[in-house]
Amino acid sequence: MQNHPVDFKRFLAMSLTALSLLTSSAQVSNAQDRAVPPPVPVLTMRPGEDDKAPDRMFYGRVAARATVDLAFEVGGRIVTLDAVEGQRIAAGTVLAALDPAPYERAVARAELSLDQAERAFRRADTLAARDAASRARADDAETARDLAAVDLREARDARSDTRLVAPFDAILAKRIASVGALVSTGEPVVRLQDMSELRIDVELPERLLGRIGDPQEARFEAEIHGIDGPLDLAFREVRTETGEIGQSYTVSLAVAKADMHPWLLPGRSATVRAYLPKAETGVAVPATAVVTRGEGRHFVVAVEPDGDALVARHLPVEVTIPDGSTVRVEGLPANAEIVAVGGHLLEDGDPVSRYDGLIAKAE
Repeated sequence: MQNHPVDFKRFLAMSLTALSLLTSSAQVSNAQDRAVPPPVPVLTMRPGEDDKAPDRMFYGRVAARATVDLAFEVGGRIVTLDAVEGQRIAAGTVLAALDPAPYERAVARAELSLDQAERAFRRADTLAARDAASRARADDAETARDLAAVDLREARDARSDTRLVAPFDAILAKRIASVGALVSTGEPVVRLQDMSELRIDVELPERLLGRIGDPQEARFEAEIHGIDGPLDLAFREVRTETGEIGQSYTVSLAVAKADMHPWLLPGRSATVRAYLPKAETGVAVPATAVVTRGEGRHFVVAVEPDGDALVARHLPVEVTIPDGSTVRVEGLPANAEIVAVGGHLLEDGDPVSRYDGLIAKAE
């Protein structure tokens, strides 16, 4: 067997080359192990920037302040009825009149009776002063005179009651009787809607009314088709009678005088927006921004700078839902920037970037 001489220099060079390759491979592997993961794009927001008073929308109906049926306080035959349905009527306008002849005669009779009673009293008083008649007879004559005066006042009042006058600014909603009809005392003749103040009635659920507390603390606006708005509304009253199932309360709101449009008539539909009082504590955040971990602890993931990058930080907060739908948290620092959605996928210290459409921006 022939022995070949070993080229020592060549062997050494090959060994060094192999060692260098192994070392480079190990360095690349270690560098890959130490590589920082790419930042996670997240949608962020700043709570409190748009934290305005919450609002709710309801459907209401325009209503008059009151609706009343007018009637004569005396009976008789209607001879005048100047009442056009839908017409606006000023307070003091004569709407209808009865035949005054019977009441004119009653006034004439009462005036004659009073004159007769007055003469009888003067005679009796003169005789009593001369001791020609008893004082009791003079007193009776005085009483008869006073009664005749009362009868005259009643006759004159009845005569004035033959005219039906509008007691307030109103709209004639309905003409119930007709000219020539014979009506009795208290029988409705016309129906008026009080337009001295226009109202809009809305139904507020029991839970929302409890959330508002005092309705005077809320602000109301109405939008009505065909009328420039919105119209400012003022709280007037709440009816405490509720439906057996719906448990809603009717709240009456007043339209300002300056906003009363000529064709803003009772019965028109309206959209009413109620701006509720702002919560005293905490800021509103979307429910997706709250992260719940073990033992019922709640967190909000804040985005904070870390050098030239951004990282996620879990901040413990107290969560309340005052109106059953809006989530409010306490414990956030002022002007905090938080993750609006997906915070439960992040760990404390994870690198993040702001998501803006299809582009993720990092600082």
